[in-house]
Amino acid sequence: MFTRLFSPRVKVSAHCDLPCGVYDPAQARIEAESVKAVQEKYQANEDADFRTRAIVIKEQRAELAKHHVSVLWSDYFKPPHFEKYPQLHQLVNDTLKALSAAKASNDPATGQKALELIAEIDKIFWETKQA
Repeated sequence: MFTRLFSPRVKVSAHCDLPCGVYDPAQARIEAESVKAVQEKYQANEDADFRTRAIVIKEQRAELAKHHVSVLWSDYFKPPHFEKYPQLHQLVNDTLKALSAAKASNDPATGQKALELIAEIDKIFWETKQA
């Protein structure tokens, strides 16, 4: 009798940890755009203090972008997504590696590469939202 009282009456399931709408690759894109913008500003300025601050900000933003991509991979994307998009695991890995490269570099090309990969994740993400 005790078990019946406390057993669930309705079984529910969801594809994400919270109601949909809380995940969005835009968060990663915005941070990656900041990385590239800082890289460009770094290149355009010779002041040593400015460049030091730029490096700190760039590295923080790159780390935030990596966080947002990782959250999409671990919390939003589920087995049916990986079945439909078998390249998704490699794409996320490549994106994280590109963000690490941008974090370690002041070349805006590395920031651009990360943005291009995030755009691919974004495309897949919105396709899954339509399903």
